[in-house]
Amino acid sequence: MDTNLRYPRLLRGLIGSLLLAAAVAQAAGADDASLEARARQIHSKVLTIDTHVDVLLPETPKRYYDKDGKSAADVAKLKAGGVDAIALAIAVGPGPRNAAGDAQAKAEADQKVKAIQAFVSDSGGAVALARSADDIERLHREGKIAVIPSFLNARSLGGKLDGIDTLYQQGVRIFAFTHAGNNAFADSSRPSTGEKVEHKGLSPLGKQAVAKLNNLGVVIDVAQLTPDGVFQVLQLTKAPVIASHTAARALVDNTRNLSDAELDAIKKNGGVVHVTPFNPYLAKQSAESLTKIKALRDEYGLKGNYDVTRNNYTEGYEALSKERQDQYVAAIGKLQPVATLQNYIDHIDYIAKRIGVEHVGIGADFNHGAGVEGFRNEADAFNVTRELVKRGYNEEQIAKIWGGNFLRVFRAVEKAAQAQRT
Repeated sequence: MDTNLRYPRLLRGLIGSLLLAAAVAQAAGADDASLEARARQIHSKVLTIDTHVDVLLPETPKRYYDKDGKSAADVAKLKAGGVDAIALAIAVGPGPRNAAGDAQAKAEADQKVKAIQAFVSDSGGAVALARSADDIERLHREGKIAVIPSFLNARSLGGKLDGIDTLYQQGVRIFAFTHAGNNAFADSSRPSTGEKVEHKGLSPLGKQAVAKLNNLGVVIDVAQLTPDGVFQVLQLTKAPVIASHTAARALVDNTRNLSDAELDAIKKNGGVVHVTPFNPYLAKQSAESLTKIKALRDEYGLKGNYDVTRNNYTEGYEALSKERQDQYVAAIGKLQPVATLQNYIDHIDYIAKRIGVEHVGIGADFNHGAGVEGFRNEADAFNVTRELVKRGYNEEQIAKIWGGNFLRVFRAVEKAAQAQRT
């Protein structure tokens, strides 16, 4: 064969392939640019609400601060991420259930109330307190960030109901019964060392609290409750509920995640399940990391087995010195599963398909160990919207997920309270 004929033909084929690849790349780039533009337009229009953010105190361990040493939800990050409202949690952790423990918990809760007030007053008018659904929308129209005080762990109430009235006067409009460890109101989905089922869900005091919260118009948050507690709240409440920061147990078997039965019951109640970007709730623990966790616990002399469904890696560490606690938590943090933004959206997607897009939302749990690559602080909020657009969600659906669903519940809670008073 004449090489002068063969090589031009090969050259033409190569050029054709390169031109086709360039055209495909150009089309893909155009598609990416179009998706990006559409996602930014949607994100700028919808009202975005994060239903659970922790409050940092000077004594909060530094591992809970953002990489810049500040809050993951400071004003600059909220503005950068286009986040319009956050629920700041007056939360306390587990501790001794005695007079001294109650006093310590109450003091911490009081500090966090003051910290929320300072966050508002120090913002130069950029942030304001929201005590109603109307307040949230009004502040959004005014270009201000709304802060909804929330509450987590009735341990700080010292076994008394009247503390709920005080919280309401301080602006609290979301109430969750437990954190890690049972308390006088309810059992926790993460009982502390040695604790067992105590109330079979809610205690008599917890059941009274449901009625009081309904009467006041406070949104009940079932996050952190046992399944029995969740179902009892749903049976007793006269208004929809939320789970402010959780994920789907069908995808990751963790006691902090909600089962399909719980999801279905929350749908029936008209409530909303808000998903948190918390790594152990989104990604499964590997066998290799479980072996390493056991070895690390042995190294620190910690008793009891690590239960992957409870993620109870801190169990027994109270016996360590403060310095050793920090060292242990830093070491075990490196052994925790690492989730991605895609894993996070998988849980939102699962819940939306299981019970409907009207029943899923966003609750980051920032400032308390949450954050995945792509959604590590409030400045990353747009990435969530972009990924939802990639998955085929439209503006109306994204508006519901980011804030519309929570507003619907909040209004229903207010309406139910008003009906009880008349």
